[in-house]
Amino acid sequence: MTERPVNSIFELSALDPVARKDPHQRLETLRNGTRAFRDELAKAWMLTRFEDVRTTVNDRSMLRHPSHAEDGSIARRLVDDMDPEAPRQESILFMDEPDHSRVRLPLAKAFYARVNKMKDVLEGIVDDVIASAPPEGRFDLMADIAVPVPILVIARILGVDEARVADFRAWSEAVILSLNPLRSAEETSLMEWGGEQLEIYFTELIEARRQQPEDDLISDMVALQASGEAGLSDAELRVNLQALLIGGNLTTTDLIGNGVWLLLTHPDQLRALRADPSLSRSVVEEVLRFESPVAVTSRILPEDRVHAGCPMKHRQSVWVSLHSANRDAEKFDTPDVFDITLDRQSHVAFGGGSHICIGAPLARIEARRVFARLFQRYPNMTLPEQELSWRTLPFFRGLETLWVEV
Repeated sequence: MTERPVNSIFELSALDPVARKDPHQRLETLRNGTRAFRDELAKAWMLTRFEDVRTTVNDRSMLRHPSHAEDGSIARRLVDDMDPEAPRQESILFMDEPDHSRVRLPLAKAFYARVNKMKDVLEGIVDDVIASAPPEGRFDLMADIAVPVPILVIARILGVDEARVADFRAWSEAVILSLNPLRSAEETSLMEWGGEQLEIYFTELIEARRQQPEDDLISDMVALQASGEAGLSDAELRVNLQALLIGGNLTTTDLIGNGVWLLLTHPDQLRALRADPSLSRSVVEEVLRFESPVAVTSRILPEDRVHAGCPMKHRQSVWVSLHSANRDAEKFDTPDVFDITLDRQSHVAFGGGSHICIGAPLARIEARRVFARLFQRYPNMTLPEQELSWRTLPFFRGLETLWVEV
């Protein structure tokens, strides 16, 4: 049956029940039908072809902050309901130059050094979580493995209190609503509550590390501040540490859950992994390509120009489908086949350019370890019959629960 034409970019998101279950058929219809799709109601362009998506995310002249977008667009809705009088500091996710490089470069340098230094410790955390999961019977893989692994890992890196991981998860789920352009007033209040809790916590923790440094990323960043090597204010440091905590657990949870689901529903691929655990590296890349946790990203035009073959206007927002680009037959052979034996690392699951996901190396370490160890501990894991429940947050892709039998 031919998929009907897409009328709105929201029909491609988790807000739509059909797309929430499987967005890929509609994306293929759009990708094959038009190079650039304009949604006048949302006041946004959508690009779906690999080369256009890669060109857009790598274009450093494009703007990122939603305040640059035209009035009434879905990009502007991300910030229009914010209190204009309230003090607000943006994370590197939405920063533009020159502030983006000023903040991101020292943060990334310290973060990557800390991840490399702690790699064995972080893999040990993964092993401990898997070892503590139920030894037999049926359990929810999301609750017992996919959720605790990333948040315990990022908590250890940052140096936050691991006894409060439930709080961090609740605050993160609240703050991630800031990326929902159609959030309700109640969701906005929840988002603001989560942000306030995180701000209080990190304010106290940064000051504590100034008084007594420890072996963690917060201490590293405080030391860089004091040396003058990193010209970050406390507010910039605080909001970006919060962003690492949030981004470091939610999307990696989805990466793990999506990967286990794909392996259990593709038994030939799972057999290949079990025969050669070193394929865990390839598994991560193919899961990222085939069913990435982040579905879209966006940029804003700094001027009138022809982009993706279409005349576009200054301040118009350009949304790009990472999901669609990663299944473009012009780029990948057999794109709708999940195959961990193929080298398809050229995907755009982490975006690109100066805003490429800062947490990508850590997510890869965690997911590789999970996929390598999980099926060693549970050689007979199967997927019982169930109705899959996907997250309803638009432009993200992840399972709420995933019941497994061991």
